[in-house]
Amino acid sequence: MKIVLTPDWFLGKDVLIDAFSFIVLFIFSFLCFKNYKLKKNKKFIYLGGGFALIALAQLATIMTKLVLYYDSTLTRTIGEIIVTYHVVKSVDIFYHLGFFFYRFLTLLGFYIIYKLPIKKRDFEDFFLALFFITLLSILSKDKFHLFYLTALVLLILITKKYCLVYDKNKSKNTMILIFAFALLALSNIIFTFSGLSEMYVTANFLELVSYITLLILIMRILKHGTEKKQNGYYLRHARDNPK
Repeated sequence: MKIVLTPDWFLGKDVLIDAFSFIVLFIFSFLCFKNYKLKKNKKFIYLGGGFALIALAQLATIMTKLVLYYDSTLTRTIGEIIVTYHVVKSVDIFYHLGFFFYRFLTLLGFYIIYKLPIKKRDFEDFFLALFFITLLSILSKDKFHLFYLTALVLLILITKKYCLVYDKNKSKNTMILIFAFALLALSNIIFTFSGLSEMYVTANFLELVSYITLLILIMRILKHGTEKKQNGYYLRHARDNPK
């Protein structure tokens, strides 16, 4: 059997949050790739690639949760946990692979955003990081704290990096992005202690607010992105050029 900690009344709502997150992340990554075509700045393609990986991670967890929550022939609810009886081995494999790819793609996406742009001399470090990300994704199957703590460290490093960018460009877009990453970091702190169902729900709502913040940034970009500025395209939060 497989035990998933979540309150009864929250079933399905976390899937809706994941679906909203996927849509926002997909749109944001698309805008980054579009901006790369216009400006040929490699930072945008790495930023878009990082967010695209996190979007795929959200898609992986959506598909896994849908099977886990809504296949009535395999699940029944008892109090605040769902006990799933794996009648067929293929469902068990799907469950493990689904959440493995969620952890792996999320950590890899955050790492790419932190490291952007990856220079040629950094490829050895990248493959070393890829090894440790894969290892952590496997080991955190039963010890979810490892995943959330690793994601937290990456988010802190990303937030610090964009704080330095903001010191240079003073862009509102950069500040919005910093706020979104800071909320994601806070949600991961709470997820670390999400053995309590109330904390799990709180972390999910914080994650939702972070992606709503990212959606606000997308709306700003869509509103002003077609306007030509003296300093180029409006998607300036990924640049460290104060101009």
